Amino acid sequence: MTNRSLVAIEEYSKEKILYMLEMAKEFEKCPNRKILDSKIVATLFFEPSTRTRLSFETAANRLGAKVIGFTDPKVTSSTKGETLKDTIMMVSNYADVIVMRHYLEGAARYASEIAPVPIVNAGDGANQHPSQTMLDLYSIYKTQGTLENLNIYMVGDLKYGRTVHSLLMAMRHFNPTFHFVAPDELKMPDEYKLYCRKNGIRYVEHRDFNEDVIADADIIYMTRVQRERFTDLMEYEKVKNVYILHEQMLHKTKETMKILHPLPRVNEIAYDVDSSPKAYYFQQAKNGLYARQAIICDVLGITLDEVRNNK
Repeated sequence: MTNRSLVAIEEYSKEKILYMLEMAKEFEKCPNRKILDSKIVATLFFEPSTRTRLSFETAANRLGAKVIGFTDPKVTSSTKGETLKDTIMMVSNYADVIVMRHYLEGAARYASEIAPVPIVNAGDGANQHPSQTMLDLYSIYKTQGTLENLNIYMVGDLKYGRTVHSLLMAMRHFNPTFHFVAPDELKMPDEYKLYCRKNGIRYVEHRDFNEDVIADADIIYMTRVQRERFTDLMEYEKVKNVYILHEQMLHKTKETMKILHPLPRVNEIAYDVDSSPKAYYFQQAKNGLYARQAIICDVLGITLDEVRNNK
């Protein structure tokens, strides 16, 4: 049997991405479909989460599945020394699909190689966050009417930000121009810039963040400086408020430009931006439900046609 796990977004072809967006669109039309009536979805969150966990669990419930799992590894047998392998193998006995967030890079890949059921990577350290990428792509597609030839500005923590790493890889199919806006301490890692060069992706790096720099943006993708990724809190204090988006900075931007953020935010988007028609981050979070319904169905082998025929 083919392993249908979703571990990294680069495993999706252009055709697969567009197919998944069509499936998300179907779920937005009608989220409540009892297509997974007999299925069990396990959500294993070894790291804190609000939006990702709740949207996956809501997605499963709206599809008719039952949900098991945990949100705090302290209440599991891992505190007794149980290995990740044993946890995955044990949970595989009870569930049809496992959604997992883990603090270690590569944990989802390892789980997918040993598990007899599909694994969905809900974030592994600073590495990848493919389900977030699918809702990001859906949000971009909905607001811009296309994924092709866009100017995408990624701002803030580009070093540890797994959401920007995944989005960069997914957009390789659509001829983007990226603008990386970050201080030296948090700039896009060389491996991802090399990825851009190998895949013919244009990018420009900036240290300044002002209304002139962002004037040509189609998408501004703000990110939180992630305190939990820093071993030196003095370094965190140095960069935590380096870029803050204010409403007055938007006056030169395109009417169609939208602001995305994977959330949670801290200080990087001022509250005066929330009332702007260009702010889209809360709608973006809502899109996570439809994207994750599509992902759960796909890894379980349910097709777009089956979704369309089940209302």
